[in-house]
Amino acid sequence: MPLTPVLTKRWLSPRSWTLETYEQLEGYQGLRKALTTMTPDEVISVVKDSSLRGRGGAGFPTGMKWQFIPQNDGKPHYVVVNADEGEPGTCRDAPLMMADPHSLIEGIVIASYAVRCNVAFIYLRGELVHALRRLQYAIREAYEAGYLGTDIMGTGFNLELVVHSGAGAYICGEETALLDSLEGYRGQPRLKPPFPATAGLYASPTVVNNVGTLASVPAIIMGGADWWKTMGPERSPGTSIFSLSGRIARPGQYEAPMGTTLRELLEMAGGIRAGHELKFWTPGGSSTPLLTAEHLDLPLDFDSVVKAGSMNGTSALQIFDDSDSVVYAVYKWTTFYAHESCGKCTPCREGTYWLVQILARILSGAGTTEDLDTLLDTCDNINGRAFCALGDGATSPITSSLQYFKDEYEGYISGRIPPRLRQTELVGAH
Repeated sequence: MPLTPVLTKRWLSPRSWTLETYEQLEGYQGLRKALTTMTPDEVISVVKDSSLRGRGGAGFPTGMKWQFIPQNDGKPHYVVVNADEGEPGTCRDAPLMMADPHSLIEGIVIASYAVRCNVAFIYLRGELVHALRRLQYAIREAYEAGYLGTDIMGTGFNLELVVHSGAGAYICGEETALLDSLEGYRGQPRLKPPFPATAGLYASPTVVNNVGTLASVPAIIMGGADWWKTMGPERSPGTSIFSLSGRIARPGQYEAPMGTTLRELLEMAGGIRAGHELKFWTPGGSSTPLLTAEHLDLPLDFDSVVKAGSMNGTSALQIFDDSDSVVYAVYKWTTFYAHESCGKCTPCREGTYWLVQILARILSGAGTTEDLDTLLDTCDNINGRAFCALGDGATSPITSSLQYFKDEYEGYISGRIPPRLRQTELVGAH
């Protein structure tokens, strides 16, 4: 079927980030339709019927998440946008906020109306300074035009929107750590239950959604649930922005229906760089299990990728070719997770430290075959036992790379492959 740009349709327009351009291309018409012709429950119903699933990684049904918010409970309700995009390889929220911030703002206002929220927050990754400026500019425009503030569009609905810039902690991408950080505490995951839907920000009912999720909402309200479901597979409909980086001719953001394959995406991106072949890739960021060339025709949707033993995650495809060392790539990712572990739980705090040490030893040529068993045993002691998903994500590249590329690990151990690290680099590898 023909590609239908939804999230990216304004990106190439002149001054695409301005309210003027946004309104010329159907901007805020979805909000007007929602506020003037639909009840909050009807908005939730349309989003639920569309089968929109969260674009932040977990793929949870968005309408169902909104429906969990208790009504008439006497508490304030909050909508919080998780824009703390810190996953290595993931880079689609930043360009969306840069090119088309009003689509996110419109989605936030619609979501807030649906869950009866009057104060919303965007939690932005601290390093995204340019995106922060674009958001602040767009929010100021939205207030001046009456799309934010009191009595929006004369409907009596009020909403205040605040942008909070984080301090560059990856752990704050975990929704409950994000909420703690937003409240002014150290960003560390909370014990669940209770879940944010009942006890989130300031112990009140809270919806936490990803940037791409909320930016999809205005199009769904305008086009309807049935239209949205014409794109992509039945259980993961709609379009997604696939972030392609690495050893390809044209890295960048490619919007396509969910269920598009890597082979199709590579055709759009000009293929693997000349003279090389695909070796391994991540379907959804560095915390998702690696896939190989045998998965070129795997439909990239939530359910299909899980069946193949990985996760669709954030649709961040990092592409590696035959010149790359899978062991070295895994080592670099693991050092990131060890550095970003918040230290709250022992499996992640201690486990990631030891994983880095073992991988560094193997890459220096001083490893043993027993190290491979120790790697898997350490991963087993982290996976499913850590306080949040950071620990699980840290083990994914290791276990999957050992599944597909154990011979490369053995090459470093036997000396068949020259060392990538010097012995001096092993000191303080954490």
